[in-house]
Amino acid sequence: MPHSPDNLPLALYSAAQVRELDARLIAAGTPGFELMRRAAHAIWRALRRRWPEAGALTVLAGRGNNAGDGYLVAALALRAGWRVTLLAVGDAEQLQGDAALARDEALAAGVAVQAWTECAALDGVVVDALLGTGLHGVVREPYAQVIRLLNASGLPVLAVDVPSGLCADSGQVLGVAVRAQLTLTLIGLKLGLFTGVAADWVGELQFDDLQADPQLVIQQACMAQRLAGGNLPCLPRRSRSVHKGQLGHVLVVGGERGFAGAALLAAQSALRSGAGMVSLATRAEHLAAAQARIPEVMSVGLASANQLLALGQSATVWVVGPGLGQGAWGRSLLSVAAISAAPQVWDADALNMLAAGAVDMPSNGVITPHPGEAARLLGITSAEVQADRPSAARALAQRYQAVCVLKGAGSLIADPAGQLLLCDRGHPVMAGAGLGDVLAGLIGALLAQGLPAFAAATLGVWLHASAGERLAEQGCGLAASDLCAAIRQLLQEQSVCLK
Repeated sequence: MPHSPDNLPLALYSAAQVRELDARLIAAGTPGFELMRRAAHAIWRALRRRWPEAGALTVLAGRGNNAGDGYLVAALALRAGWRVTLLAVGDAEQLQGDAALARDEALAAGVAVQAWTECAALDGVVVDALLGTGLHGVVREPYAQVIRLLNASGLPVLAVDVPSGLCADSGQVLGVAVRAQLTLTLIGLKLGLFTGVAADWVGELQFDDLQADPQLVIQQACMAQRLAGGNLPCLPRRSRSVHKGQLGHVLVVGGERGFAGAALLAAQSALRSGAGMVSLATRAEHLAAAQARIPEVMSVGLASANQLLALGQSATVWVVGPGLGQGAWGRSLLSVAAISAAPQVWDADALNMLAAGAVDMPSNGVITPHPGEAARLLGITSAEVQADRPSAARALAQRYQAVCVLKGAGSLIADPAGQLLLCDRGHPVMAGAGLGDVLAGLIGALLAQGLPAFAAATLGVWLHASAGERLAEQGCGLAASDLCAAIRQLLQEQSVCLK
């Protein structure tokens, strides 16, 4: 994920919503050119903090208000004694409104405006003021060539508002995008900076609200909310007389031949995340391994769906799918889960069989697809899911009337009513096998302890990602089972156990 401080705002907006907020600020008495001046000063401060000894600046300016910010930054840098090059992509004389005023101020300050050519030399730190949030469709020439040459230059880049070519709403690269070391986003955080492949292009993320009136900001609708320590649901504290029967009974169903580990990980995670009791319904061949690895879990070898029907009557929450397989055994067990009234978490092969139409999922559960599973559930490609992850998460929640956790960089949690949350925690060391099984067991345990589905998914995703982030300090080679102890510690920090 982009390296972003914990003090960022929680609200995440679309580009259109930020433009509406910008219009509100102007209508309330802050002139547009004043906002542009504030943006330029914020960019200049960020430049000096990050590259204090640079002494040279190249501004790549397009044709919108994003370009106006760039012209004013060039003027500030020139007045400070920096060596400044301003390369205009497109006719600078065609700028209008506040951007034209900014161009005129830069010229008056002595900034020399050059028309961009492919032979133009880039120098020092480069400010990307090319396209901003107003881009629609794939980046066209000459901007695409400018971006390719910039990325090939190896020079440090500060992107204004959003790296040019990155969709501010979805995080999709629109053909080609600027790879920035620092992105300074303005007025409101854009959702597309936090999900999908955005982390590979945004670099360090900083934010400046341009002194926006907080009351006007509060009135503006947003697309989603970021998860942070202050807005997470909490488990209720336990009384001193509590017993295991009051903390839920999680039943994990999975572990076809050759896939025992997935079900074991989910069961171990549920146990370590506070469920009062955990049962594992798996192949009989796996019982010895299960009992040796997690003796606290009640493991049962199943040969038929009828056995699961009896076992499931005592469970308060089902976690279905880890290592389940899509053969006759897995299909028969899933058909039993589908008729249970207990809250359920469906993952992995349960989702693949759901996508194939083999069964219907009970309502009010949680589904935890990765992009490939999400694509099968929606009948589209993985690329289409990744091109607009927020829409995909909402569509899944609506279609299956379940809380959806769309996993991946910038995991998203959506409910059928359209509520959307984003987790910007996590680390690349988490790209490994079994971590999704741990998440499924964790969410099941939180459901068992009394949290509603949306709250359980929300807290589970944050704990899971934060545990991976904490363990990343030890380097690569993270094993999924390593997460369980870290999750337990984080859960205690976030939801203290004892009253």
